[in-house]
Amino acid sequence: MKPAKPRNKRPQATSELATSPEEESFAEVVEMIQDARGQALAAVNTALIDLYWNIGEYISRKLETATWGEGVVEALARYIQRRHPNLRGFTRRNLFRMHQFFEAYKGDEKVSPLVRQLPWTHHLIILGQSKHPEEREFYIRLAIRERWGKRELERQLRAAAFERAVLSPAKVSPVVAQMHPEALGVFKDSYMVEFLELPGDHSESDLHRGLVHKLKDFLIELGRDFCFVGSEYPVQVGRRDFELDLLFFHRGLNCLCAIELKVGRFEPEHLGKLNFYLEALDRDVRKPHEAPSIGVLLCASKDSEVVEYALSRSLSPTLIAEYQTQLPDKKLLQAKLHELYALTATETE
Repeated sequence: MKPAKPRNKRPQATSELATSPEEESFAEVVEMIQDARGQALAAVNTALIDLYWNIGEYISRKLETATWGEGVVEALARYIQRRHPNLRGFTRRNLFRMHQFFEAYKGDEKVSPLVRQLPWTHHLIILGQSKHPEEREFYIRLAIRERWGKRELERQLRAAAFERAVLSPAKVSPVVAQMHPEALGVFKDSYMVEFLELPGDHSESDLHRGLVHKLKDFLIELGRDFCFVGSEYPVQVGRRDFELDLLFFHRGLNCLCAIELKVGRFEPEHLGKLNFYLEALDRDVRKPHEAPSIGVLLCASKDSEVVEYALSRSLSPTLIAEYQTQLPDKKLLQAKLHELYALTATETE
C-alpha cells in the first residue's frame, strides 16, 4: 500500500505581504481619514440640499404672493451671474428646478425628511422622470436603501421598477409571508438581466455562466443585503451529491437564499427539487442563529394562476420569479398602471 502523499502546504506570506503592528496602526489612521471624508461629503450634500430647498421655498412664496412674476426668476439669475459670477449653477433653469423640488415635497411629511439623504443629481433624475408622488417616494426610498449611484438609478427608471412593483408584486408562499413578512419588500416578481446580453435560444448553462460572470451587476439587481456564497454549491444527501445553482445570504433576513434557474416556463414539479435543497441547507448548512432558508425559482416565464395554485398550500419558504433579458416597454406598463389607478378611483367613489 502506497503511503498517502503529503498535502501541499499553503505558502507562507512573504515579508512584503505581512502586516506589522505599526502598519496596523497606519491602517487605522487611513480608516479615520476615509470616515472623515465620507462624513464631510455627506455634510456638504446636506448643506447643498438645504440651500436648494430654501431657495425653492423663497421663490415659491414670492410667486404665490404675487410679489414676483415669472420674469423675476430670470432677472434673479442674470443678477447673480452679473454681480456674483463666482456663484455658478444658479441659472434660470436651475432656479426653477429648485422651485420644482420644493413644490414636489413641501407637504409630504414622509418624504421631505428623506430628501437630504440623496445627491442633487439623483433628485433631478427622479423629478424629471417620475410623474406621481408615489413613484417619487418609491425611487427615493430605494435609492437610499440600496445606495444606488446615478447610473443604477437611471437603469431602474428605464426598467420601470415602480410600475413592475405595483402591477406585479412578488409571489411568495404563505410560509415566507409568515416567517419573513419583510421579505415582500426584499424580493421581486421579475429581475432584469439585460446586462447579460443573452441570445434568445440561450441554455441554462449560458444563464448560469452569465450571472456568475456578471455577479456584481446581478447583486445590484437582487439588492444591497444579498451576499454571494457560492455557485453550483455542493449538497450531499445520503451517498449522493447534488449541486445548487446559486447560493446567497441575505443580511437583513438573516438567512440563506437558494436560487434555482430554469430557462423554460415554470412548472409545479420544479418546486420539489427546490424544497429538497432547502431541507438540506437547513439541516446541514444553516447555522443555529440563522433563520430558515428561502428558495427562489428563477424562470424565463410563468403563468400567474399556476404559480398561485402551486404556492397556496406549499409548506416550504419559496417564491417564483421571472428573469427578463430585455428591458420592458415602459410606456405599456405606465398605461396599465394608469388603468389600475383609474379603476381604483372608480371603485372608491
